[in-house]
Amino acid sequence: MSRKPVILMLLSLLCVCPGTLAQTREKLALLIRNIYGPNGLVVDSEDFLPDGSNHSAHFNSAFQSNFTQFNIALASQLAAVPIPSPAAGFTYTFDSSTGTFKRSTQSFGPILADRAETIGRKRYSLGFNYQAFTFDSLEGVDLFNVPAVFTHDDFQLGGGRADVVTTVNSIEATVGQFTAFLSYGLADKLDLALVVPIVRTRLNVVSDATIQRIGTAGNPRVHFFRNPAAPGTFGSQKRFFSSGTASGLGDLIVRLKGNVLEKGHTGLALGLDVRVPTGDERDLLGSGAMGAKPFAALSFIYKRFSPHINLGYQWNGDSLLSGDVGTGRKEDLPDQLLYVAGIDIGIDDRFSFAFDFLGQRVIDSPRLIRTAFTATAGATSATFPDIRFDRASFSEANGATGFKANLAGRLLLNFNLLFRMNKTGLRDKVTPLLGIEYSFQ
Repeated sequence: MSRKPVILMLLSLLCVCPGTLAQTREKLALLIRNIYGPNGLVVDSEDFLPDGSNHSAHFNSAFQSNFTQFNIALASQLAAVPIPSPAAGFTYTFDSSTGTFKRSTQSFGPILADRAETIGRKRYSLGFNYQAFTFDSLEGVDLFNVPAVFTHDDFQLGGGRADVVTTVNSIEATVGQFTAFLSYGLADKLDLALVVPIVRTRLNVVSDATIQRIGTAGNPRVHFFRNPAAPGTFGSQKRFFSSGTASGLGDLIVRLKGNVLEKGHTGLALGLDVRVPTGDERDLLGSGAMGAKPFAALSFIYKRFSPHINLGYQWNGDSLLSGDVGTGRKEDLPDQLLYVAGIDIGIDDRFSFAFDFLGQRVIDSPRLIRTAFTATAGATSATFPDIRFDRASFSEANGATGFKANLAGRLLLNFNLLFRMNKTGLRDKVTPLLGIEYSFQ
């Protein structure tokens, strides 16, 4: 293999890496779990214990204790995010009649999918893409309005323990992913690609808590929040907030793809993506797990039209994000079955459109479910919106539309919009992508 493409990739990494490795003091994977402090949600009280001391009431919630489920959802998203295809926009086949290479398709190929064509022996391409994810829902629940009920220790004993703390939580989660890739033709029908993502994750959390006096009506000094800004004052409401940003290297991907069938206008390629957990999972920059995705890409060429179908299975290993980041316990990150169907259309020699349907089946993953909690003390009761977590498989569906434009020579400009078609999983309504790619002789 020529040293030139390797040198180009190293230079590209030097360009994108400086200034990106600063980390936050508190790891993002612990941010929500510790939003109320290391001891959880503690409410002050002047309810005296038998020894004459007063106690601080500790309240518990599935939202806080099971926040690891949000980490799993985000890790699964990072592990299966539809990265721009490292396949080159310019693909060539050898014409034995002329002894030269010629372009195999008029279109420049899909953006978030793959096609059977390969780049050609000893040819290589270098590309850079940027995607911006702003997640706004988890399992159809608005991330800016997540309800959660906190119950007192031993709440089933009633009395003052029947009080609950209701919270309305706002979670702002954004991920910016800059991806550099290098593709090289090892042989006429065999490509090798390296994908290097640089990730920036930002997490802001606000929790508005209210004490609901189901068991202590008329006695506001049993449970209350102190006001540190005004010593000696107290109330039934308090706002908690926390935020953090982390940037750095994501999970590297190495891809090998070979064309195993060419018959007329039809081609079939088999490939393997190997994901290396180089991203810091504690800062939600990577999945924290080794991964492997065998896949098949079937494509058909008919004049300006190039339909394609992809099918793959994303196997994931053990990750802290599926276990307990605080204790270091790892568990299996959910696997995914991935499938794509789409078409790219060559409008002319310099412009092509791409349309894709992207689906995935997430296997045996934690899921957030809306529910309600009823608190009762004697004749007094009240019901509040709440959430809980369960495990099940589910399907995600996305659409994508974009274009590739040949600006000059072998330089391509890529633009794409990824949009959700259902509400399961951790979702962004619309994710833009902008990129450039250059193919070398």
